[in-house]
Amino acid sequence: MQLISAKPSPYVRKVKVTLIETGLIDEVEMVEVSTTPVATDPAVAAANPVGKIPALIRDEGPTLYDSRVICRYLDARAGTKLYPEGRIWETLTLEATADGILDAALAMVCERRVRPEEMVYEPWIEAQWEKVARSVGAINARWMSHLRGPLDAGQIAVGCALGYLDFRLGDRGWRKGNDALDDWFAAFSERDSMKATAPE
Repeated sequence: MQLISAKPSPYVRKVKVTLIETGLIDEVEMVEVSTTPVATDPAVAAANPVGKIPALIRDEGPTLYDSRVICRYLDARAGTKLYPEGRIWETLTLEATADGILDAALAMVCERRVRPEEMVYEPWIEAQWEKVARSVGAINARWMSHLRGPLDAGQIAVGCALGYLDFRLGDRGWRKGNDALDDWFAAFSERDSMKATAPE
């Protein structure tokens, strides 16, 4: 299998963490690309018509995308139960919340990186941050018991989302008022899979 990826991508990090946690990391060749929302790498476009990473090219079937589909596939392949039936809806909702944080954070980053300076729209950036702040607060208020439970895909997604906030939007201070989540993230970041995939 081949994973179309880029090291700074938090969605790629989710898949890499899952590969390590499922023991499948040695079965996948990493194909690193450089791509942006306005300049899609040809390898990305060939793997995923939407033009987004990651994409998992398989020998035995169609290419898979996006990160949630890939992570679910890897878990099923390895039989590791990162999507446990007993709490499947909670796990999926937590994963969706974390991905929503990433969607909003990436929109903020792209607004400054991709648009010409004179076209940057500050109210848009602040609206995206409100989504991030609400979601982080909701996880801190409602999801700590889940996060402290057995490892699942929701935890991996939250860990990667918070890592991306530190990487690209550290000055925004997501930790303020979210002490329980901050403590959890500090401990979760010590996992070998998180250390091995930390953004540079």
